[in-house]
Amino acid sequence: MAVVLGYDESPGAKSALRVAVDVSAAFDEPLVVVYGAAPPGAMGEEYTAHTQALHEAGRAALDHAVRAAEEAGVRATVELIDRRPAEALLDAAERHTARVIVVGSWGESPLRGALLGSTPHKLLHLARVPVLCVPTAT
Repeated sequence: MAVVLGYDESPGAKSALRVAVDVSAAFDEPLVVVYGAAPPGAMGEEYTAHTQALHEAGRAALDHAVRAAEEAGVRATVELIDRRPAEALLDAAERHTARVIVVGSWGESPLRGALLGSTPHKLLHLARVPVLCVPTAT
């Protein structure tokens, strides 16, 4: 089993990282840090530039998360997946037999999340494992 974390360096993700490290340590399970990197649209000359920019941002974010986990004594692996965040997390959770998926929230209202399709909202409805949604630290 593993703890799967959605991470993108946002304030909510940073809060979720701390919780995911604690959960991984408590259960002595590896942490799988996931960055979903699907650019908007799938065609056009900007697609390649968007993809490269997302991959660069993802690698930097994942490096930070792994350092934080290792400092706490938690084994961590990373996955940069070319899918939208919710899809990437669901895929990783299934492949790693996740105990839980941990994500941060942006503090959106439930209605806004439902209308715009926030990642936590999608996960709460689609995941086959528990989803731990961590509020952004103030």
